[in-house]
Amino acid sequence: MVDSLGHRLKLGVVVPSTNTVVQPEFADMQPPGVTNHVGRIFIPDAKLSTPADFIAHIERMRAGIDSAMERVMTCQPDYVVNGLSLEAFWDGLDGSMEMLRRLEAKFRTKISMGNNAILAALERVGKIRRISLITPHRPEGDERVRRFFTQAGYEVADLFSFNVNLPTLICHTSASALRDAVLKVNAAKPDAIVQVGTGLPFGKLAGEAWEWLKKPVFAINTACYWHALRQNKVHDRIEGYGPLLTRY
Repeated sequence: MVDSLGHRLKLGVVVPSTNTVVQPEFADMQPPGVTNHVGRIFIPDAKLSTPADFIAHIERMRAGIDSAMERVMTCQPDYVVNGLSLEAFWDGLDGSMEMLRRLEAKFRTKISMGNNAILAALERVGKIRRISLITPHRPEGDERVRRFFTQAGYEVADLFSFNVNLPTLICHTSASALRDAVLKVNAAKPDAIVQVGTGLPFGKLAGEAWEWLKKPVFAINTACYWHALRQNKVHDRIEGYGPLLTRY
């Protein structure tokens, strides 16, 4: 339901409580007349030192999605952007889409999240079959991400992970470290580079890398917000985050 400030579109946004990147990046991308309204999934900023720690962390986030959705839906948004990516990829292609359908049916809203948004972005740009991936995750998460894209029909040429073991520290990853990761995975000569993990502050750098590499470089947050806007017929050109928001 639009209101005085969000007179074009009112977006509900769901993010983990430790994530300090999604909210400011989405705010920077919002066009006039579009507003973002954030609900957070409570998770502790606990160390992810072992596979068991990491899996428990993912399970806590997945278990908290419904309660965060319940809170954000009380402001009557027109649409929801779910600022999670690994949790969306966790059960493979079919499982991730089933998760999306379940949430949309339960809360009677359409949702953009890492799974449907990044696939839509890849398809919209077109002529992409071989990709390299950048993630912040432990190996257990990287296996799930690789499987998702393989099941979706993409060849994964290379994968670089920052292997961060504390959720808040994902958001502290430096621009220089992200640039190095781009150059590393580009050596495999992919058709495109895809970054997942919504806590990595990669939106603007992805847009710059798209220009200097002369190939698509997708940031997951940009893809999610682009998808939400375009699904709601908001076609503004948003500068600063690359060709996805200026050309497509």
